[in-house]
Amino acid sequence: MKAKITLKDIARELEVSISTVSKALKNSEEISRDTKEKVQAFAKLYNYKPNNIAISLKNKRTKNIGVVIPAIVHHFFTTVIRGIEKYANAHGYNVIVCLSEESFDKEVINMEMLANGSIDGFIMSLSSETQQKGDYNHLKEVTEQGIPVVLFDRITNEIDCDKVVIDDQLGAYMATKKLIDQGRRKIALITTDDYLSVSKARTQGYRKALQESDVDINESRILKLSTMEMDEERIQQFFDTNEVDAVLCVNEIFTVYSMRLVQEKGLDIPNDISFIGFTDGKLSRYANPSLTVVAQHGEKMGEISAQMLIDKVESEEEEESFQTKILEPTLVIRNSTIN
Repeated sequence: MKAKITLKDIARELEVSISTVSKALKNSEEISRDTKEKVQAFAKLYNYKPNNIAISLKNKRTKNIGVVIPAIVHHFFTTVIRGIEKYANAHGYNVIVCLSEESFDKEVINMEMLANGSIDGFIMSLSSETQQKGDYNHLKEVTEQGIPVVLFDRITNEIDCDKVVIDDQLGAYMATKKLIDQGRRKIALITTDDYLSVSKARTQGYRKALQESDVDINESRILKLSTMEMDEERIQQFFDTNEVDAVLCVNEIFTVYSMRLVQEKGLDIPNDISFIGFTDGKLSRYANPSLTVVAQHGEKMGEISAQMLIDKVESEEEEESFQTKILEPTLVIRNSTIN
């Protein structure tokens, strides 16, 4: 048995639910006398103590939510913030936004700064450097203090907390199938290395669609950049050395830049080459031609994230229960593909 016993430990040992343990310790009338006595005796034997830090935090709410995002340049994150603020403000909460700028160190500093009593909980998307390092101790420390965390978009299964994601694999699958259905067979993928959770899922969706349609997977047509930051030189080299008739990009910035490159080569979009990107932002709508995209529904993701966090902050339950909400992507057809 752990030195510091938790509700989860008691529930596992007695083969009851965490909710039953919590209610039994509060002497709830919903729980039978025998069960209450058994739970209370076990808790006393192992010196169970409720999480006083968490209780204190609940009793001293700041009505502030801390949001940590990797970048502001991507339209997706601005829409998520809009959704968070919309829901939070309607429920009397303020939103404090910090940028990690894809840096592990800055992500840690932001969390340490806000976890000193400034906020009631965190909503965050992990920096690329954090996912590359695989170091989540700063998140574990925060959750162990009783501060609730909701991860969105870029997440990790290393942390027990609520999560909100889009089905990135399905989005890439849908986009690739659309290109295949238009007769494209030399379909390229411009993405990032697989340490980034969203890129890994999108690569899986791309490969799945090609395999199901008996289209050869040519590894030379997959460009994996080190980060989500623009790498003009590598993208230029990619188009100089590869013959492709369609491109799926992991974000709209890569896509719009790639479209410009092929147009400078004299290729017509979408007749000679088609493009699909992720994120339905202003760049996609006003590009020439307008860009077919996988819409990630960032505002909805933000609203759900805020709702999950506020529900957790205001909950009187002590039990540890977490959920992952998976949103379904939508393919928005525009002029960069053949309609």
